Formats: sequence, structure tokens, C-alpha cells
Amino acid sequence: MKISTTKEKLLNAVLIAERIVGKKESLPILSCILIDVSKDLVLRATNLEAGIEIIVPAEVSEKGLIAVSASILSQTLRSVSGDKITLSSEDGNLLLESRGTKTLIKAIPHEEFPSLPSESKKEGILISRERLMRGIQAVLYAASPSMIRPDLGSIYIAIKGGTMVCVATDSFRLAEKTVTETKSKQNSELLIPLKHAQEMTHILERIDSDEVTLSTEDAQLILTGNGLRFVSRVVEANFPNYKEIIPKTFATEATILKSDLADMLKKARVFSGNDQHVGFHVYPTKKIFSATAQSATVGEMSDSIDAAISGEDLDINFHIGYLADCLPTIESDSVVLGFSGPGKPLVVRGVSDQSFMYLVMPLNR
Repeated sequence: MKISTTKEKLLNAVLIAERIVGKKESLPILSCILIDVSKDLVLRATNLEAGIEIIVPAEVSEKGLIAVSASILSQTLRSVSGDKITLSSEDGNLLLESRGTKTLIKAIPHEEFPSLPSESKKEGILISRERLMRGIQAVLYAASPSMIRPDLGSIYIAIKGGTMVCVATDSFRLAEKTVTETKSKQNSELLIPLKHAQEMTHILERIDSDEVTLSTEDAQLILTGNGLRFVSRVVEANFPNYKEIIPKTFATEATILKSDLADMLKKARVFSGNDQHVGFHVYPTKKIFSATAQSATVGEMSDSIDAAISGEDLDINFHIGYLADCLPTIESDSVVLGFSGPGKPLVVRGVSDQSFMYLVMPLNR
């Protein structure tokens, strides 16, 4: 095996692949990147639940196949100063040369490296890379970090009539992001495990492609774009019928600047102690919107901010993190808080961003 390529392209591909490698000590081959040189230079990595294949532009002089530790390869490439990299095999190991430096990396027998699923024969869904990335990022934080309930530990993606909807919930809050213009009239529903959805956004941030293709086959999601193919298992479960819990009317509404709400929550976080509870006090008749937080060890705060409010007077408590998490996703300068009443959910939307909806349940006190 012998190939030449640029450090930038090779390192970028290795860093993407390194995140997918497995950590099982009983299967050391999973901690490796498989370097497959035939017509092209192809890097592969897998953890048995997800896998990736990346084509790296290169000048191929001699074909070959070799597996080396992903972490050692990435650390070596970071330390190399030259722009041009030559990879070749020497006594079954990997020899890396660049600007007068030589590094020999011990190889692991590649025969046990798991094969990735072949390319899907089904027509995929073509979608803007950036829109898909933004759609998933807008809801990631609302999914449960646990897979005890796989439907809550996943990101739900529904594509219908050229529109994509991304949803996540942990049963305490729910985030929904609508993305239009998928350039496909196909209908599809997917449940992607949270950790694989996180890897997808990392990949989407780093590939140079305006559009990507999504397809499913044999309980697996396949993402392809510009020489890259990411394969992940999908969850075979039914996502909750969340539309039923979204309030249709509100007892109290408040429109406030997003920055004012963010600053208020930031201060409340300091004074709320370990509980991280904040109380909202909304009195439309007195034109008051205030927040309170207290802790026996820190003290207490009570702040009012300017707001356009209407409806019934209301005192209600929330977890600060659940409220603050959604604010970076909202693109509007102002937000509308729709309160359904005591003990009922709050809906947060951007004034000029109807593509995003966030629902959060109050605390029972």
C-alpha cells in the first residue's frame, strides 16, 4: 500500500472517524480505523451500532488494507508539520512520512474488522445539509440521556410533503423544529438514538456539501454526502403522540425580550441553589412580570422585567435549566410565553420564528 494526500484532508477525515470507533477492550479492532486503498483512499470506523466510511482525495500508487489505532493515528497527524503526507505499509505496519519525518504505527489484524452495510438501493431523501443540521441541533437537548425508554432517548424526524419536523422530549419538556424545502415528496419517519444524532450533527458541521441524502434500510439510517457515508441503527418504537398535549389556548400570555429573560434566568440560577427552581409571577392587571428564586445558603432575588402581558394573574414555578435550554435555538429577539394555567404546560415561541415550539411542564409546588 502506498498513497499520498494532504495533511488537512486526511486529519479532518480521521477526526470524524475517530469519534465513531468503539471502546470495547474485548474487541480491540473496534478502536481502529481501517485504511482501505484500492481505487480511492477510504477510511472506515464502527462501534457496531454506528459506522462511517469517508473517501479522502489521494494519489494512489499501490493498493492495500491496514487497520491502526484511531487515537494513535490522529495524535500522529496532529504532530506532523508537513502539508503532504505519504502512507505506506512496511512489514505489515503503517509507515507515515512527511517533510523528513517517519513514524511507524503498529497495525492490528484487519480480518476481524466488521463490514459496513452496503449502499442503500432505495431512493433517499435529498435535503440541505445546513437545514438538517439546524433542525436536529434545535431539539437535541430536550431528549432523555437514558435509553430506558428508547422513544424518549431518541430524536424523532418526520418528513412529509417536502417538510421535515424534528422533535425530542424527555417527558418534562418537548422541542419541535420545522424545516421546509427537503426537495423530496417522499414520506418518512425515523427515531435516531440521541448519541447517534449528536454524531450526525458533528459530521454535518464538518463535511463540505450543500446537500446530503437520508435513506433507511433494514432498521438503519444511512446519511451520505460528498464522499462520506454514515450508518446508524434506528429505534423501532413509536414516538409519543405529542400533538395532543400542546395547548390550543392560553390563560395568560407574555411577550418579552429574549435577552431580558435570559439575564433573569441567569441571575435566578445563582440564587436558586441546588434546586434550580424559579417562580414566575405574572399579573396582567398590574402590568407585572417578575421572577423569584431563593436558597438558604445563597440568598434570594426578585426581579421584574418589561413585558406585554394579557390574561389571568398567575404564579407558577419551573426548573431553570428547562427554561433556559431553548433560548439559544430561538432566532427572534423577542419570545412569547403562553401559560395554560396553574399546573399546566408553558409554550415558548419566537415572535417572528414560527418554525420552533418549546413546551415545558411546571413544578408541582
